[in-house]
Amino acid sequence: MQITLDVPEYSSETGLRVHWLGGFEINVTLKGGAVCIHGNQAGLISLAGHLLNLAQEAAPLGCHLHLDEHNSLADGSVELILIRD
Repeated sequence: MQITLDVPEYSSETGLRVHWLGGFEINVTLKGGAVCIHGNQAGLISLAGHLLNLAQEAAPLGCHLHLDEHNSLADGSVELILIRD
């Protein structure tokens, strides 16, 4: 399977620009000390795009995406913070 993603270029003026595919679903839980990420195809592909977005050379250290049930994740999800180191 080959998937092509459009990763918006990072700029200091706009920061990270994220794109979620239509119909995405992501739920993040903690089970026995492990972080579990559950998602449908659109959600997992979108999350992969966000990780590639953070991996850009132009994205500065400390740049991050903060996701929670009030921002893109399913109700009841624990917070998920993706950080560029």
